[in-house]
Amino acid sequence: MSLSDPLGDLITRIRNAQLRKKSSLKTPASKLRANLLDVLKAEGYIRGYTKVEFDGGKSEFEVELKYFDGQPVIREIARVSKPGRRVYTSVANIPRVANGLGVTILSTPKGVLADHAAREANVGGEVLCKVF
Repeated sequence: MSLSDPLGDLITRIRNAQLRKKSSLKTPASKLRANLLDVLKAEGYIRGYTKVEFDGGKSEFEVELKYFDGQPVIREIARVSKPGRRVYTSVANIPRVANGLGVTILSTPKGVLADHAAREANVGGEVLCKVF
């Protein structure tokens, strides 16, 4: 089965798992999903993830979600750039989420970066999602 928006699928799986208070979730593996999960882990929004290999070359990620006092650490997560409408930004116009408390994740020529790392690297790119 092919997905038209794999990142949108990952974000929806995270949102749904947190609504059900799940400790972990499974999602098909890809490089872009791995890069997004790396940023979420570095920013402290998830505990981590592991790659599980199957026969026939298939693999998936098992993502460990993070909770604080019974509430999910990720309050809001939303896809910004979609397959039907791509959203690009320059380094000067990178949006701030919740006045800097949240994170905008971008796909840049230097890789998938959080907004503060993109500002330090002085690169813009495609706005993948916003997390708070």
